[in-house]
Amino acid sequence: MSTDPSARDHDAERRDLLELWTTAASGWRRQADAFHGQNAAVATWIIEAAQLGPGQRVLDLAAGPGDVGFRAAPLLRPGGTLICSDQSQAMVDVARERAGALGLENVEFRVIDGEWIDLELASLDAVLCRWGYMLMVDPAAALRETRRVLRSGGRLALAVWDTRAANPWSTIPTEVLVEHGLAQPPAPGVPGPFALADTALLRDMLEEAGFAEIAIDAVDVSRDAPDFDSWWAVHLDLSVATLSAFKAADAAQTEAIEAALAERLLPYTAADGSISVPGRTHVASAVA
Repeated sequence: MSTDPSARDHDAERRDLLELWTTAASGWRRQADAFHGQNAAVATWIIEAAQLGPGQRVLDLAAGPGDVGFRAAPLLRPGGTLICSDQSQAMVDVARERAGALGLENVEFRVIDGEWIDLELASLDAVLCRWGYMLMVDPAAALRETRRVLRSGGRLALAVWDTRAANPWSTIPTEVLVEHGLAQPPAPGVPGPFALADTALLRDMLEEAGFAEIAIDAVDVSRDAPDFDSWWAVHLDLSVATLSAFKAADAAQTEAIEAALAERLLPYTAADGSISVPGRTHVASAVA
């Protein structure tokens, strides 16, 4: 994929991303509970920063299986509504299923593209978006759209991943696959987990979109599992790009990749075999 903005096919990138997240939905369904638990601190920060209350209308943008919004929904009662959205119908279906299991009734479900939010001007009290903007082809446009649908004084609370160096849970598998010729090194300037790792860039985008009172912080997270096989299975479920690359390996490559990965995870592996790989995410709040 070219990093020259004039050479990039943005529409093709959008189609590829939609296909990726549609394919990812089944794995995210399987791992929803584990994902929910490991990212609780990030969800808590976002919800507190959004200053939610009864009667509000709130959008959970790029919600995936609905984790953040479902924590927020009870705070909107009575009279409030959570709009749980994703660009992928398959992800929305996962979220709808989970909301039913949780007994949530004040939730609407919509397929929404973050770059073109199909909601009325100034119709929302808050927007929540955990790890969504960095994966959009034009995050600046998405932030402008977010500002458009927020009422004056409405709040945005979001998370984007910090640098690659701060997130070995993600970078170690990618590095191993690249070394075995099954993946390409991450390209700068295209959608990806670390596209908004530069907090100066994030702040500039928020300001240019019309937001004020911008606050940026960091939250530590970890990717934990009782053993290597469990850790790797969860990672493959949640990363379709990694899974696609790994599936291309033959038997010898598969064995070599897993051995190399286990070795690089040794610094994060306890004597009982359990694994805890650190990570860090930026979190930000802003007022429309």
